[in-house]
Amino acid sequence: MEPGGESLILRPIGHVRTAKRLKFDAPHQPDADAEETNRIELLSGSEFERALDDLAGFERIWLVWWFHRNASWRPRVLPPRGPAKRRGVFATRSPHRPNPLGLTCVRLLGVQGRVLTVGPLDLVDGTPILDVKPYLPQVDAFPGSKAGWIDEIDAELAGRERYEIEVQPLAARQLAYLRDAWDVDFTERAFGILGLDPTPHRTRRILRVDDRLLRLACGPWRLYYTLEGRRVSVESIASGYADSIHAEAPDRAAHAAFVQRVFGDA
Repeated sequence: MEPGGESLILRPIGHVRTAKRLKFDAPHQPDADAEETNRIELLSGSEFERALDDLAGFERIWLVWWFHRNASWRPRVLPPRGPAKRRGVFATRSPHRPNPLGLTCVRLLGVQGRVLTVGPLDLVDGTPILDVKPYLPQVDAFPGSKAGWIDEIDAELAGRERYEIEVQPLAARQLAYLRDAWDVDFTERAFGILGLDPTPHRTRRILRVDDRLLRLACGPWRLYYTLEGRRVSVESIASGYADSIHAEAPDRAAHAAFVQRVFGDA
């Protein structure tokens, strides 16, 4: 992409190593309270281990990275936060940017050789890292700053009652099977989305199936539910992968077993 007619050459200095393999696995911002560790592995052959000298004394660092899974950009985007209203891309953190650069502040837990151990982050495995910078609280933090339309959305949400989530027996059996047999559990993220706003929204990957049923796409899984007042009733779970692409699915064995299993009365 060359929005201004000029071009720059950027080369990764390393990559993220994390258990987050799908975009749905990564939150829109790092969860500061999450108990997780991740690694940034810098490349060999460029003396990056020397470039990391003196970084260990900093509690937080900035990661400058590349949205490597996005090939296009949009001047107006539909953020997941708030109602289905498009915003100018420069007023959002959307990945669909003229130059798909990302910026994330993470806790630095350790430095060893060319490897940084960090806390919670919002990146998927393999994300190219372009630069690492120390976080300086005296110049990088402005907690009293206004946040435009986000402040308006947050104020509206603060006064809104959360939706109640009720899991029906079939969905409960399906979720228990995925959790117990395959260690697949997307309920915390999915229920967090539904608890705030379960209405149809393209960026939140919620669509209306028919007059009664709605569907939330949770990465490669699908969660079907009904909405009555402020009560969300989760009815069933389904695989989002077609049989023809099971071989390419990150959890293909779990998907294959799930679609073959009959979840009768138990």
